[in-house]
Amino acid sequence: MNLTDPQAQLLIPAEFEECLARQRVAYLAEPNPSYAQRVSDLSTLARMLKENQDAIVAAICRDYTNRAEFETLFAEFFICLEGIRDTIKHLKRWMKPMKRHVDFMLYPLAKNRLIPQPLGVVGVITPWNFPLYLAFGPLTGIFAAGNRAMVKMSENSVNLARLLISLSPKYFPADKLMFFEDGGGRGPAFGALPFDHLLFTGSGQTGRAVMAAAARNLTPVTLELGGKAPAIVGADFPIKTAAERLLWVKMFNAGQVCLNVDYLFLPEGRVDEFVEHARRVVAQRYPDINGVDYTSIIDERSHKRLSEMLEDARAKGATLVNLMPTQQADPALRKLAPHLVLNVSEDMQVMQREIFGPILPIRTYRDPEEVVRYITAHDRPLAIYPFTHDKALQQLYIDRVMSGGVSVNEAMMHVTQHDMPFGGVGASGMGHYHGYEGFVTFSKLRPVFYQAPFSVIQMLFLPPYGPRVTKIINLLIRLKG
Repeated sequence: MNLTDPQAQLLIPAEFEECLARQRVAYLAEPNPSYAQRVSDLSTLARMLKENQDAIVAAICRDYTNRAEFETLFAEFFICLEGIRDTIKHLKRWMKPMKRHVDFMLYPLAKNRLIPQPLGVVGVITPWNFPLYLAFGPLTGIFAAGNRAMVKMSENSVNLARLLISLSPKYFPADKLMFFEDGGGRGPAFGALPFDHLLFTGSGQTGRAVMAAAARNLTPVTLELGGKAPAIVGADFPIKTAAERLLWVKMFNAGQVCLNVDYLFLPEGRVDEFVEHARRVVAQRYPDINGVDYTSIIDERSHKRLSEMLEDARAKGATLVNLMPTQQADPALRKLAPHLVLNVSEDMQVMQREIFGPILPIRTYRDPEEVVRYITAHDRPLAIYPFTHDKALQQLYIDRVMSGGVSVNEAMMHVTQHDMPFGGVGASGMGHYHGYEGFVTFSKLRPVFYQAPFSVIQMLFLPPYGPRVTKIINLLIRLKG
């Protein structure tokens, strides 16, 4: 189904429509849950995670074939639970109406307030790479803001989806939260539902289709789309430290992270040094490619795509550096040895497409301006990662290269900070969530004006407008100027 075709008709599954109708009725019956109710919902969300930790870890591992347990515990459980705890800590303050300035010349004794109120029913479309975090992370903001939610899991997260579908009714009524499998290409139909807000995390291509479907209902969307996030190692920064930090993130989840370093800029003449340290780091940390600490590529299609990227680069003149040269991957586990790609050119797939795997192309540069020109000539990335202790150079990249976020001297860490918004810009997405910004995204900040017992407007500016009224308004204009 081509979602960009305005004439295309979608068959909406009955369970989608029934759930949305049920949740909307519940929202209308209780449009503004109390602070106590919201804290209860968040606490229940945390309890659902903690009480089913082992089963959830096992389900995610089955979906991957092999997913390192630490990666699930750290990136899915720990960060989710920290986010819930931090949200509960600040929620009472976030919910308070905010005072806004009143023009007392025209409205003496009047008041302005900005009141955060729930939107209603929020849809969440979750990808497979961090299926728990990218479901429960948004749910934290959704429930904090007082909403209800429907969550569609990825087609590659079948085991986790079925587990959450069975667990959720034990913790939440269907009119508060419901999970769905993808199954049978039902994703487009889910995105076409008339939600009050829709959050999608995934590829740019699918994001465009989701936005087109949502536009039919004028459903506002938050899109988190990824892209090609660069790291830049400054001439002053130790190559050994850069290699150790960059290989940690590049190998995490076998590189299947939307925020991961997609390509690397190194100062000219430092490539061999980086390669040497990269080989050492990988040998120390991953002595066995088939071991449980190294995560599988999610499916055969993705494994084939990554292998073809490497062959395309080789055929076009790149030098491939296998960082596990003596190891043989078990085909049944879909492990892919990490590779550095040297001498890259723009016509190679590794420089044209988001990689989403353990492949790291390396470019060299002589001057930071080269880096700025290259990155800004392409789509705005979800993040940039400058590695330098030079404050002026750090600021140069922050000022001159627009991206969704920045981590300095580390990669991806800004996304783990609960008091920082997360979101893309341009081709890497739109909108923010996490922390307070998540609360705001899933709320309507509703402006409310409270008039005083008397009205200057009604006293001075009623028609018929004559010379006296014109004289007064001209006087006010001069005073304001």
